[in-house]
Amino acid sequence: MSYHIRAALVKERSGPFVIESVELADPREDEVLVNIVATGVCHTDIGVRDQSYPVPLPAVLGHEGAGIVEKTGRGVTKVAPGDHVIITYDFCGRCENCQQGQPGFCVEFYARNLSGARIDGSSPLSSKEGPIGGCFFCQSSFAEKAIASERNVVKIRKDVPLEIMGPLGCGIQTGAGAVINSLAPRAGSSIAVFGAGAVGLSAVMAAKIVGCTTIIAVDINEGRLELARELGATHCINGAKADAVEEIRSITGGGAQFSLECTSVPRVFRQAVECLRIPGTCGLIGAAALGVEVSLEMSTILFGRTIKGIMQGDCVPDVFVPRLIEFWRAGLFPFDKLTKLYGIDEINEAVHAAESGAVVKPIIVTKAA
Repeated sequence: MSYHIRAALVKERSGPFVIESVELADPREDEVLVNIVATGVCHTDIGVRDQSYPVPLPAVLGHEGAGIVEKTGRGVTKVAPGDHVIITYDFCGRCENCQQGQPGFCVEFYARNLSGARIDGSSPLSSKEGPIGGCFFCQSSFAEKAIASERNVVKIRKDVPLEIMGPLGCGIQTGAGAVINSLAPRAGSSIAVFGAGAVGLSAVMAAKIVGCTTIIAVDINEGRLELARELGATHCINGAKADAVEEIRSITGGGAQFSLECTSVPRVFRQAVECLRIPGTCGLIGAAALGVEVSLEMSTILFGRTIKGIMQGDCVPDVFVPRLIEFWRAGLFPFDKLTKLYGIDEINEAVHAAESGAVVKPIIVTKAA
């Protein structure tokens, strides 16, 4: 059995998203068919469109999907038809990192999420012209339906709005998890967050939750800085108007205990390291294009500073995403303030809003929940 669905395709490098009818295969034994309600727009989608990451085109992108399970393969026990789910990244579940609770560092991460195909090289999507990349982050959720694996669907409660939940599966969990799981600052700590996008602002909210008392947001967009202050930042720095490193040292009396780099700009990454006290820890989240290098003075690291690479917030999504939802329900994690909803036919407008910085987290709504 197969399904004729509408989906947004990218056919060429830096080309527009084009809405077309495509064919989606039935789920395999360990797969789940999800009726997509909405999908967040992530800068990784834009990077792949522009081929900063060489995912084969044409492809259906989208990797922050949320929806309702329609059908499951015979071997699936984790979810059942009718369950509400968000779809996150895929992982093998068998390698040493997965077994140790670090699925974001799965040895098959690239093959399962950024190859445009299943691990065996096949795609569940096709058109009259032939196969289409249809396994982006094991979902390709800029579409009416998506095939996911049992591993990367996360069952969530049914009394929360599915329209806004998708970004919890990538950008939101990455920023929040970077603070809560990766850096794990003690109450009373200081942290500087470079980049006030969806990831950085999620980190700001998480820093407030864990009790950081000095939370510094750095960006060049005044609107983003105003929002950061509303969400918990105690200080905001416009990096285009001030020396962020000197400002942070002044605010903290010598340097921040923790920092996060969320921009993928090498110059900013260096600032995120240099603003630290001795000792201090910088978490690197910003996903630069392949081949981008950064220059650091070796003595900056020698004197007790640590750089930590962070993938997907060092979280186990089945555990962490429901926890974030409970923070949201309690009014402690208002990530909905980052979002704006668009119809699937408005996807290019939504992507442009993300690129320009006009909207922090656009979400493409495919159908009502």
